[in-house]
Amino acid sequence: MSFTSIQFQVMWNRLLAVVEEQAQALVRTAFSTSAREAGDVSAGVFDLEGRMLAQAVTGTPGHVNSMAAAIPHFLEAFPLGEMRPGDAYVTNDPWKATGHLSDFTVVSPAFYEGRLVGLFACTTHVVDIGGQGQSPDSRQIYNEGLWVPPLHLLREGKVDGTLMRIIRQNVREPIQVEGDLYALSACNEIGARRLAEMMAEYALPDLRELGVFIIDTTRNAMIKAIERFPQGKAKASMTIDGYDRPIELVAEVTVSDGIVTVDYEGTSPTSDFGINCPKSYTDAYTSFGIKCIVAPFIPNNAGSLGRVRTVAPIGSIVNAQPPCAVMARSIIGHMLPDVIFGCLHQLAPGQVPAEGTSCLWSVKLTAGHGVTPREANAGYHAPTPFTVTSFHSGGTGARPAMDGLSATPFPSGVRSVPIEITEACTPLVVWKKEYRPNSAGAGRFRGGFGQTMVIASREPSAFAILATFDRTEYPARGRDGGECGMTGALALQNARTRLKSKGRQVIPAGDMLVLDMPGGGGYGDPRQRNPELVLDDVRNELITRAAARDSYGVEITADFEIDWAETEKRRGRP
Repeated sequence: MSFTSIQFQVMWNRLLAVVEEQAQALVRTAFSTSAREAGDVSAGVFDLEGRMLAQAVTGTPGHVNSMAAAIPHFLEAFPLGEMRPGDAYVTNDPWKATGHLSDFTVVSPAFYEGRLVGLFACTTHVVDIGGQGQSPDSRQIYNEGLWVPPLHLLREGKVDGTLMRIIRQNVREPIQVEGDLYALSACNEIGARRLAEMMAEYALPDLRELGVFIIDTTRNAMIKAIERFPQGKAKASMTIDGYDRPIELVAEVTVSDGIVTVDYEGTSPTSDFGINCPKSYTDAYTSFGIKCIVAPFIPNNAGSLGRVRTVAPIGSIVNAQPPCAVMARSIIGHMLPDVIFGCLHQLAPGQVPAEGTSCLWSVKLTAGHGVTPREANAGYHAPTPFTVTSFHSGGTGARPAMDGLSATPFPSGVRSVPIEITEACTPLVVWKKEYRPNSAGAGRFRGGFGQTMVIASREPSAFAILATFDRTEYPARGRDGGECGMTGALALQNARTRLKSKGRQVIPAGDMLVLDMPGGGGYGDPRQRNPELVLDDVRNELITRAAARDSYGVEITADFEIDWAETEKRRGRP
C-alpha cells in the first residue's frame, strides 16, 4: 500500500503522540522524584537501524540526544535476530548511554503481527547508584557506583532476578531504584502497544517507509535552515569554576554546506574529579545548543541530529575516557550551549541570548547513609535515613528582546521539585524559598533572577549535601553591554561558614543550609531599559532602589515613584 505525504504526516504526528504517552507512563509510574516530579527522563521510538524517528516532548536534551546515540550499542550486544517479545535490555554505561551511572537506559523491541518492527527506548535518573553517591568527589568511575553493561532486564517478560538482586544490594534506596527500572520497562511496553494499534489502524506493515519519510523530510528542512543562517566560522570561550581549578571551555563553530561543525579544540583537559563529560553527553548538548538558534522548530530526530558534527579532543573534559569519574558531567554539558551561543552571536548578532546559570542547582541531600564515626562522635544523633534529589535553578540569560526567566532550568528543561514533596519524604524542612534580589544581570532586557533557599532538618541530627554547583566564581556574562548576573554561593547559616560549590559536605545538627543561586546575564545597555519596568522590579522587591540608581540610572523615591528629573540627569539626557 502506498501513502501520500499528507498521510505520512498524519502518521508522524500519531507517532509523536505514541512516544509522549510512553514518557507520561514513565512519569506516572516512577518512584523517584527525579522522574515523577522533575521529568528528568527521555522516551523515543527507533527504526531497526537504530535511528531515532520520534522523541517525547517530556524529557531533557541530555537524555534524549544521548539516548539517540545509545541504540547502536544495544544492537551490537543484542542482534535483531535474537530479540523476542517481552525482552527489555538495560545499561547505565556512561559511554554507551547518557553520560553517568545514575541514568538507566532501557531498550525494548516492538513486535507487530509477530514481526519485529521497531525499538522503544527510555531513560531516567535514579536517586542512587551506590558508591560515593551523586557527588563529584570520586577519582575514577569505579568509585561512583554500580556500572551495569548492556544486559537483559527482562527475558520474554520475566525479570532477570540476578540483576535485580545485584542492584538492590548496591544502592541506598533499593525500593526507589527497582521501582524506576520497572517503570522504564513498563513505559516501553505502553509505547509498543500503542504503536501496534497505530499500525493496525493505518494498515502499516512496518516502519520503513514512514521512517524514510520522517528522516528525509527532517534532514532536508535542517539543511535549508542551516543554509539560511549566516555562513562562516566563529570562536568563543568561557571560564567556569571547575572542581579544584577553573575550567576553560572553547568552541569553534563552522556553518557551511548544510552542516554545522563544533570543534572544542583548546578546551581544558580532564579533571581528577567527577566533573568530566563523556562525548555522548557533549554531543547531546552541542546539538541542542545549535538547534536552539539555527533551527528551533525543526523536529528532533536522526535527520536533524545528523547535520550537527562535534569534534572533541580525546582526553579533554568534553571527551573524557574510561575510567574517568563522570558523576557530575552535567556541570560541563549544561554549559556548552552558552559557549556555542558565544560563537553564533558573532555570526548572527541580535539573535542569541546572554549567558545564564545553565548548570542546575540540584539539591542532593542524604542522611543515615555513610555518616562517619568522626561525624557521629561530634554529637550527631542517628538520623532517619534518606537520599533525595530536588531540582532547582538560578536565572537564565536575557533574550535579545525579552527579559531572562527567573529560577528556570535551561538548557536542561527539568521541572523544579515542589518543596512540599521533599518535606513529605524526608525529615527536611525548607524555611525559605524566594527570588534573590539584585541577582539578575542588568540590561535593556535584564537576566532572570536566582533564588535563595534555606534548608534544615526537623531532627536533631546532621545531614549532608552532595554539591554539584557552578557559577560561584565566574558569573553568567551579559551580552551587548548587559551586565553579568550575580554569582551563587552556599553556606552554613549559624556557623557563617561558606561551603565549597562541589563535593560532599556535612550540615551539622541544628544548623541550616543556605543556597544563593546565580542570576542570568543582561542584554543591552541597562540605561536603555524602560524606567517603568525598573520601577516594577523595585516595587516587587526584585531589585533595590540603590541597584535601580547605580545599574539603570533610574532614581526611585521613598514613595516608590520615578524621579524623572534625576533619572534623565543620571542617564545623561538634558
